[in-house]
Amino acid sequence: MRVDPERLAERLAQGLAPVYLVTGDEPLLVEEAGDAIRRAARSTGYLERRVLSVEAGFDWGGLYSESRSLSLFAERRLLELRLPTAKPGDKGAAALIELAETPPPDTVLLVVCGKLEKAAREAAWVRAIDAAGVVVTIWPLDAARLPAWIAARLKARKLRAAPGAVELLAHHMEGNLLACAQEIDKLAMTHGEGEVGVAELEEALSDNARFTVFGLVDTCLKGDAPVVARQLASLRAEGVEPVLVLWALARELRALAQFAGQLARGGNESAVLSRVWAQRRGPVRDALRRLKPASWLALVARAARIDR
Repeated sequence: MRVDPERLAERLAQGLAPVYLVTGDEPLLVEEAGDAIRRAARSTGYLERRVLSVEAGFDWGGLYSESRSLSLFAERRLLELRLPTAKPGDKGAAALIELAETPPPDTVLLVVCGKLEKAAREAAWVRAIDAAGVVVTIWPLDAARLPAWIAARLKARKLRAAPGAVELLAHHMEGNLLACAQEIDKLAMTHGEGEVGVAELEEALSDNARFTVFGLVDTCLKGDAPVVARQLASLRAEGVEPVLVLWALARELRALAQFAGQLARGGNESAVLSRVWAQRRGPVRDALRRLKPASWLALVARAARIDR
């Protein structure tokens, strides 16, 4: 059975399946889906947990033997298999198919792996787990879905976001879900329950040096070269890695190049900028008016050369 991550808790409440596969390339969401399965297993008496990691030379025959090694009076357990490459090979695929088709008694098998490519999602071992248990596929959160995820996570921590707070956090955290989750947890500990305003959030973000790269990006949008130079010198003095600065600049350049192209093709400026956080629309609009689309593409290419 294929289950969306958002409906995993509902499915677990209906009872445990004998085998689960959690796959994806968003580490935080993969780990949290695995945690949900582990909690459900513990709550129903699967108190022992055995974790095996598949590396070069992994003994698949030993995995099968271990899955059958429990005695009649043994404690129920969760057998967790970590498959970083998402490629078990022929022997591994055969072992997983057999475990799915004839699940061992008193054991729940949890397979956690990286992203499965399209062809791999239709592999025989994946289909066997799908038929016998539950397959949870984790997709990265794009910019459009991130604010809703942040709002839901704030609500789960009994925090309310003032207008603009969710958008501010989404802007700073796009592409780094783990840091976003940690920031929300920190807010919950330091702020307690209640509403979180933009000013409080800006203060919390500024406490961490890694977020000052976003201030640099905003200054670049304004075209204020002397201030850019001072901020860059400050980042260098604080020991901020150049690759982090480049990442923030390149992310902004790619978005600006895309916006500039849409405007050049006759797109409505308000519609194009609707994806930008309200407080940043003015600087983004001014930046787009200063340079032609070809200039933004040239800057993206320059950032790529620096990255190489």
